[in-house]
Amino acid sequence: MIDKIKGYIAEAEAFRAHTKEDLEAFRIKFLGKKGVLNDFLAEFKNVPNDMKKEFGQVINNLKNAAQHKVNAIQDELESKVESKNLYGDLTRPGEPFQVGSRHPISIVKNQIIDIFSNIGFNVSEGPEIEDDWHNFTALNLPEYHPARDMQDTFFIQTNPDVLLRTHTSSVQVRYMENNKPPIRTISPGRVFRNEAISSRSHCIFHQVEGLYIDKDVSFADLKQTLLYFTKEMFGKSKIRLRPSYFPFTEPSAEVDIYWGLKTEIDYRITKGTGWLEIMGCGMVDPNVLKNCGIDAAKYNGFAFGMGIERIAMLLYQISDIRMFYENDVRFLEQFKSSI
Repeated sequence: MIDKIKGYIAEAEAFRAHTKEDLEAFRIKFLGKKGVLNDFLAEFKNVPNDMKKEFGQVINNLKNAAQHKVNAIQDELESKVESKNLYGDLTRPGEPFQVGSRHPISIVKNQIIDIFSNIGFNVSEGPEIEDDWHNFTALNLPEYHPARDMQDTFFIQTNPDVLLRTHTSSVQVRYMENNKPPIRTISPGRVFRNEAISSRSHCIFHQVEGLYIDKDVSFADLKQTLLYFTKEMFGKSKIRLRPSYFPFTEPSAEVDIYWGLKTEIDYRITKGTGWLEIMGCGMVDPNVLKNCGIDAAKYNGFAFGMGIERIAMLLYQISDIRMFYENDVRFLEQFKSSI
């Protein structure tokens, strides 16, 4: 009888289970009401007195072996279930991620950069906190020049020579100081002006300004460059240049494109003329070249500048410039499919 119990002990110790069903069958066989352990306990009364001690110890060993095996396999199976719940079924298709979107300002800025990159313009950047020289004086705007009033400036109170840049022309000055002609660069960036915030203006906005310096550059080169840009950006092939004034270019002009009068919106945004102003431009003033260390007798060039928000409002028919800065998810989600 004792040898038979020892055989069951060996069987219990060697048992392996891969499912809860196998484990439950083992438990019932050894520890159930009709299991082998209860059968041996029922035989205990028939065991001779001199063998009861040894018989009892062997039965107890069988009980401990069976119970230990049940506990160990149960813990192992539960850990597998927890691991599966943690990682899930790796063979199943993944959950779709919510697709983000680029900001419309970034979309338009990247389009402008790509267009000018195709004709050899590189990208230059500079600090948003500028000094008076790079933002004004070097651009033919000396102190007390009346044209400074055209740009309502944020000055740093503790240092009147330090300010938030009012245009990215300051980046062009830095670029001319550190590079020799020929120069062909565009300068995108954020600028600041102390203006009242409304649906058409903001104290923060973005510009892209372009600069081309070389020998024998003509106004015709400027016009052809802008015509190429308007065709690529708007699909419009008709432009006009109206005389204007900028302190750092001479002659200067405003650039209009013929938007058309096909819809009611066209009438509204062009005020019934069909023409729409998109940027300013001109030939770089020789004084600006001299201030930046470039021989004005040998080199000349042209410059142009445009507001990114203005172009984005045209392309996407956005009526309020403040929408660009309010971070309204409902507004930004409209640009999910944009690159």
